[in-house]
Amino acid sequence: MARKKRRLEPITVAATETKGKVKYQDEFQHTFGAKVEELGKKVEGHQKNILYGIGALAVIGIIVWFIFSWNGRTNAAAQADLGKAIETSQARVTDVSPPAGTPGKTFKTEKERAEAAIAEFQAVVDKFGGAAGEKAKYFIAVNRLYIDRGAAIAELKTLAGGSGEVGTMSKFALAQALETDGKLDEAAAQYSALAGMSDPIVSKETVNFQLASIYEKQGKKQEAADLLFNLVKSATEAKDLDGKAVPLSGTAESAKEKLEQLDPAKAKELPQQPQEPMESPF
Repeated sequence: MARKKRRLEPITVAATETKGKVKYQDEFQHTFGAKVEELGKKVEGHQKNILYGIGALAVIGIIVWFIFSWNGRTNAAAQADLGKAIETSQARVTDVSPPAGTPGKTFKTEKERAEAAIAEFQAVVDKFGGAAGEKAKYFIAVNRLYIDRGAAIAELKTLAGGSGEVGTMSKFALAQALETDGKLDEAAAQYSALAGMSDPIVSKETVNFQLASIYEKQGKKQEAADLLFNLVKSATEAKDLDGKAVPLSGTAESAKEKLEQLDPAKAKELPQQPQEPMESPF
């Protein structure tokens, strides 16, 4: 019996990529993917609330990254204030006044929402600094895309030059912003840098899928096809801790479909994903 496809959001944690060896996903990776899927369902259908120039991928990545990267170095007060600022940055934008008693903030424009969020993030920077302040600076730069795109990209470039979680997420946000602006060579450079990192915050599946998209836009059909092929092949060969095949993520499924469009012959060379035997109901 064929497995029913599950729709997962693109940001997943990739299996270890070691040529010639069986690949495994640990329990954290499995849980991370499930959280992304759950969050993706909430975000889907609310495209107008997504930060301009970043898109659904980055919005989901921002929130999930924040949740999973938090650590004991940041105190509870900083965590609470940063969380409230994130809620503001994700508040609904609508011209209709919500009914009395409706929870959560609403804003009439994305610019108005961004200004409010930036003020709250800046307060975190001024009050706490440290790890919380660095994360807040990242969110400030992303929200500033609504207000002053040039200044926002300059801030992202500065943050992308750093290391750690903030540096990685800034590279990804910068790459997507540059891609949106049509600066494909610069965007490709950022994605390539992310793909070459040994332990990226954003999965290599996501990065390579985005990079393949740029290659396609640049007319580099063969490079795009090769990248997609390797992405899907790696995902197909991934195993969990019990040695069972891991279902393809949403990114891998999309990459497979795109490869079938770009190079049908190469797509046929992909290994077939093993089907798990059906469990007896008795």
